[in-house]
Amino acid sequence: MSAPSRAPAPPGPARPPAARSRPAAAGRPPVPRLASVGTAVPSARYTQQDVLDLFRVRDPRIASLFLNGGIERRHLSLPPPGPDGTPRQETQGELLARHSAEAVRLGRAAVEECLRRAGAAPADVRHLCCVTSTGLLTPGLSALLVKEMGLSPHCSRLDVVGMGCNAGLNALSATAGWAAAHPGGLAVMACIEVCSAAYVFDGTMRTSVVNSLFGDGAAAVAVVAPDGAASGTAAGDQATPGPGVLRFASRVIPDAIAAMRYDWDDAHGRFSFFLDPEVPYVVGAHVEDAVRRLLDGTGLARSDIGHWVIHSGGRKVIDSVRVNLGLTRHDVRHTSGVLRDLGNVSSGSFLFSYRRLLDEGAAQPGDHGVMITMGPGSTIETALLRW
Repeated sequence: MSAPSRAPAPPGPARPPAARSRPAAAGRPPVPRLASVGTAVPSARYTQQDVLDLFRVRDPRIASLFLNGGIERRHLSLPPPGPDGTPRQETQGELLARHSAEAVRLGRAAVEECLRRAGAAPADVRHLCCVTSTGLLTPGLSALLVKEMGLSPHCSRLDVVGMGCNAGLNALSATAGWAAAHPGGLAVMACIEVCSAAYVFDGTMRTSVVNSLFGDGAAAVAVVAPDGAASGTAAGDQATPGPGVLRFASRVIPDAIAAMRYDWDDAHGRFSFFLDPEVPYVVGAHVEDAVRRLLDGTGLARSDIGHWVIHSGGRKVIDSVRVNLGLTRHDVRHTSGVLRDLGNVSSGSFLFSYRRLLDEGAAQPGDHGVMITMGPGSTIETALLRW
């Protein structure tokens, strides 16, 4: 199995105070800040045509799904070939075992890079939140990473399992809440998805939609709220690097609860993911309301948002969100770029886009940004940032 591949880490911001947290000072609560981000993907990379050739797909309808979805390449952890040269079919148990091994490896790589960029060490981590929807583990990834990375045995933990592609912002909300309650404490949230361990190859259009879209990868973000006597002041907030996370807002669409789901497939003896073809239009029809609620009471209009970090759900999803929010193609350049180069990396996709935004250096002090993820439920999650 391929080892994780990591992009070279540019010099990170000053090390956040993480060894010991203090009670929040009097005044307004400290604003949690995103101190750094790290990503990791398997080293094995496949073009869409590579995957078609590897699985000997000849159906022109399926080939069209792969070649016309805005994706050029993906990083995948595929099983070894069987006697006929194609990747062999795995049992559900083998898929779960592959998810466990690869998820720990990718998660560790992403968290380590995140900590390096923050100037922090594993021993500094006070809280670890892990997200996955591509395998069920007990104990969860948080406990496995504590052991694998030598984190403190007193590190508090949270595992978010099965929420889908929107889960990254659900988990970030919980992580930011922990950071605000423990000023100076270093919290890390990691989205770890081995989507190739959830594939079913049966030649149907249902499974081919999924197989053409998702890629493997992990992304981690460090969250710190300022501590000390300066907490609760603008100066104290700015002393901790990275944009502040001002607020979150959710929009659940109960009428579309079955539009994205993970079902047990008796015929194949494994789980199978389903995506309704109407998903892009359902998301697009409700995303404006979600963003309106996020900005309500802030004095900000959509035109005041300088940076948009949106889940790379698919080309039609991105286009639908862009049109309904009145965004330009430039606004979604990183979202489209992640889809092109990595596919849909499920819960961590938005952090891959966020990293590209940071590496670009376009965000300036005082700028506002909005993060948007969407997934099963159907749900739209949003977050408001300020640099």
